[in-house]
Amino acid sequence: QVQVVESGGGSVQAGGSLILSCTYSGYTYSSYDMGWFRQAPGRAREGVAVIDALGTATYADSAKGRFNISKDSAQHTLHLQMNDLKPEDTATYYCALEGDVNAIASIPSNLATYFKTWGQGTQVTVTS
Repeated sequence: QVQVVESGGGSVQAGGSLILSCTYSGYTYSSYDMGWFRQAPGRAREGVAVIDALGTATYADSAKGRFNISKDSAQHTLHLQMNDLKPEDTATYYCALEGDVNAIASIPSNLATYFKTWGQGTQVTVTS
């Protein structure tokens, strides 16, 4: 059984940084994509960043230049470094595994449908 746990969320002032971590167990499908998503109240879940089996990352336009996704398959972890945070980044952030997206140049609006395994989420609040 796959278990996924996110951590690292919290409250930060605008311009600050946070590192989200996702630790998973029971998952060994290294050929699949992994990603971070977020969902604000009243809004659809949106993709933030995706990393494929080779380590190639794709970012949402809102995350480019500020966020960095990385993974350590040996340690079973996925990270999202978030810099220069803005109030509009406030959301619950989710780790997603077992994605089958193929090569993408940008984040589509339906990206979440390509992922099968999800964590419970971690809250990020950015105050102005």
